[in-house]
Amino acid sequence: MEFINGSSTSDRLIVFSHPFGNANVRSALSGLYQAGLIARFFTSIAVYPGNYFDMLSRLPGFQSVQRRRYSPSLKNYTTQYPLHELVRLLSLQCRLNFLVEHGKGLFATDNIIQQLDKKVASYISKSNPSFLKGIYAYEDGALQSFMAAEEMGIRKLYDLPIGYWRVAKDILEDEKMKWPEWACTMPALKDSARKLLRKDEELRLADKIFVAGSYTASTLERASIQKNKIQIIPYGFPDTTSMSRSYYKGKHKLKLLYVGSLTQRKGIADVLHLAEYFSSSVSLTLVGKKTTHDCKPLNSMMKHHDYFPGMSHAEILRLMQSHDVLIFPSLFEGFGLVITEAMSQGMPVITTERTCGADFIQHKQNGWLIEAGNKYVLYDTVQEILDRPYLVEEFGRNALGTAKKRPWAVYASELAEAVTKDIMP
Repeated sequence: MEFINGSSTSDRLIVFSHPFGNANVRSALSGLYQAGLIARFFTSIAVYPGNYFDMLSRLPGFQSVQRRRYSPSLKNYTTQYPLHELVRLLSLQCRLNFLVEHGKGLFATDNIIQQLDKKVASYISKSNPSFLKGIYAYEDGALQSFMAAEEMGIRKLYDLPIGYWRVAKDILEDEKMKWPEWACTMPALKDSARKLLRKDEELRLADKIFVAGSYTASTLERASIQKNKIQIIPYGFPDTTSMSRSYYKGKHKLKLLYVGSLTQRKGIADVLHLAEYFSSSVSLTLVGKKTTHDCKPLNSMMKHHDYFPGMSHAEILRLMQSHDVLIFPSLFEGFGLVITEAMSQGMPVITTERTCGADFIQHKQNGWLIEAGNKYVLYDTVQEILDRPYLVEEFGRNALGTAKKRPWAVYASELAEAVTKDIMP
């Protein structure tokens, strides 16, 4: 029997499932592992020192696999199902878009998620219920697992990283009317009735719903979820920069940075039109993948700006250190990790009340919190910065102070404590 951190593997109580992984997933895993709770971690690809995927991530075109890197202490707890995900990544590299097309492609993201969900459900069905106490899974990848858990009588812990889909649909339909030529950048408008029904069923089955922000929690009122089922645990901030950065003084163009998928859900049309309006005094850098290659205004307008389809986490942080303000006018978000990343680099952020900005940003103190979809307020905010350039340094330093108060370790600890209380009341 293997012993880690003073507890045997037979004492570990939680199955954890996520197909792709990101900063919040890694932190959640770390907290639950340190608390002695992880029985098994299911994913598609996990990078550990010296394994096959570690070598793959060093090859040209596969650097994104580095983002699947986890703590080596989790290696013996990890079960991987990489085949379908590898085909998906190869399809993207070879531009075989029909294989990964949203809602249609054989190797589309949703199919990868559901394949893993079925594997986890099978594992749960074969487990000893006196040993296993809970399953921790994420939106779109929990239905089969939760159904198996329901039969076994174990707790179903649900992580909802973005707001309720019915609220999103209303917002996106409004955007489609407002920006019809940008509708193709919003793939959620094409979600099938089956997928949406699955989301509702996951919520119904969940015993506990963890969200990272107050905005996400507020959208669940539309789903008639009991408030005692919802727990808000905000994500953490990356390590704060120790370097001294150069702040905007008004002597050069204001360097705006946008990081995120190029979709109107995140306000990309507003960003590009703003940059066009302020072209004589503002420069714009875009980092993020296109959701479609068929949006003519997007393809045309982004030619005038620096564009990077992808970067490593470290590269993005360095880019943030060399830009003045992050602009992230998202219309519908769950959190917006780029906001906390920017703040950790002493970079002030313009964002909306539908992001984690509602929880971390005090308007005109450590950033700007504006009304989502209101281009006039967005333009006025940029004009204010141009008129009062000293605000960038003032708000940037305050943002850094906010970031120092909540490192990722705090989120990991709070989540582990909440899960422990839930499965062992």
